[in-house]
Amino acid sequence: MRASSGAARAAIVLGVLALAAIPAGVAAAQTTSLRLLETLYVAVPVAVVLALAALLAARRSRLALARSLYPERRRLVRAARIFAWAGTYAGVTGALALAVYGVLRWAQ
Repeated sequence: MRASSGAARAAIVLGVLALAAIPAGVAAAQTTSLRLLETLYVAVPVAVVLALAALLAARRSRLALARSLYPERRRLVRAARIFAWAGTYAGVTGALALAVYGVLRWAQ
């Protein structure tokens, strides 16, 4: 079914972009005059939003695969779920790191 493969490909692309958002922020801090913290204030929310979109696309592909008569794209849907969750973990970890930093700055 084309709906499951299209949503799975979108989930993979969004998951990879979510995984790459934080390293891209670090690279931007190294190559420009911006500070690392400033770039992470932007990169982490971007990673979280992309990861949530990847999770939604992975869920859509999984549901489309369940309705399919010929589930031949199981590996693609499984890869989509893996990349979507990996992007989610990266975004949540970055958000937790920024939250801990904010609490430590507040307590100082």
